[in-house]
Amino acid sequence: MNLWQSISTALTNLCANKLRSSLTMLGIIIGVSAVIMMVAIMQGMKQRISDQFNKLGANLIMVIYEPDHKAHTKATRKIDGFRMRDVQDIEKYCNLVKAVSPELNLPGGGTAQYEGKHVDVQPYGVLPAYIQLRKVPLSSGQFINEEHVRDWSQVCVIGEKVQKELFDTQNPLGKQIEINGLPLIVIGVVAHRGRAFQGDLDTQVFIPLSTVQQRMLGSDLVGAIFAEPVSAKEMVPAEDQIWRLLMHRYADVPGVKVDSLGSIADSVNAIFAAFTLVLGSIAGLALLVGGIGIMNIMLVSVTERTREIGIRKAIGAKRKDVLIQFLIESATLSGMGGIAGVVIGTSMSYMVGFITSFVPQFKNQDGTRGLAIYVPPWVVIGAFLFSAGVGIFFGIYPAFRASRLDPIEALRHE
Repeated sequence: MNLWQSISTALTNLCANKLRSSLTMLGIIIGVSAVIMMVAIMQGMKQRISDQFNKLGANLIMVIYEPDHKAHTKATRKIDGFRMRDVQDIEKYCNLVKAVSPELNLPGGGTAQYEGKHVDVQPYGVLPAYIQLRKVPLSSGQFINEEHVRDWSQVCVIGEKVQKELFDTQNPLGKQIEINGLPLIVIGVVAHRGRAFQGDLDTQVFIPLSTVQQRMLGSDLVGAIFAEPVSAKEMVPAEDQIWRLLMHRYADVPGVKVDSLGSIADSVNAIFAAFTLVLGSIAGLALLVGGIGIMNIMLVSVTERTREIGIRKAIGAKRKDVLIQFLIESATLSGMGGIAGVVIGTSMSYMVGFITSFVPQFKNQDGTRGLAIYVPPWVVIGAFLFSAGVGIFFGIYPAFRASRLDPIEALRHE
């Protein structure tokens, strides 16, 4: 008996007991569906967070000063923050750094005004390199240049939401707005970016760093410092260069942190991978339960078909033929359950994403609603192969038992 004949015979035997076969496959269907749903939800969340990091610039070094106020005593050294000379020295002495730009946000944010219209904004003082480092897309106009920084120019680049709230359909370029009382000329508009960890990116307003320092704050302090290494391979050495420079300057003051958004993203992805593994493993237990169900049904099938096995052996069937026949039946049973589980699990995953899109609590940072769903090809293939493997594994004993039957005793069986 060849392979196709064995499969045809297996399907015939399974169809002869439709209800029993369906109930047996139910455990496999539930297990595969659960695995796919768990992985789809976790992978979707992981993909969405990765997208948020990419918006901020994953290949980026972030230097911040965050003193632990609870751990500070009178004897603990601290500084007011980083200054422009730190930015300049990183650019000058750290040869593994390609570009540097600080980011100085106004405490408490700000309000932009134009002809009686108001909108809350997030003003940031930046340098020209900021557009490259933070991947800021312009829809019109230009970004801040070196001349603007040198002359403390009263210019700004506004986000898409700021443009719509203040100017509606008007062209904002060349118009004068006020932010916290300071008049600024709009020279550029940023394309839509949505929301990220910093909040609504479309409410950001970029101003020359020197303008914010000299005309608004009266200080040369800067906030976070962003730097780009000469290559991704030099990320860690570049971080070390910056760290050593700052530690030497500030005598190992506590609170200075040098890290990359990429490493933070990797840590988050590692957490999601662990959760995916744990939840997938828990859901996979249903597959094992389904496999035990298959073994029980196959043992019953061997008992019911003892006389049939005896007849086959009497007319020349070998042990391996009987063994292969029952293994194919168990694999077909679990394989069909696996296919049904893949279809049902994938459909239910996207259905969950669709239903949660109507729930306000599932509003995402980028403005979309609902759980992010992503069904990777590897989980579909893996779930199907695993389900088929479960059927073969738990079908070995019944198949082996059937192949060991004595044909004379089998023919006597009633």
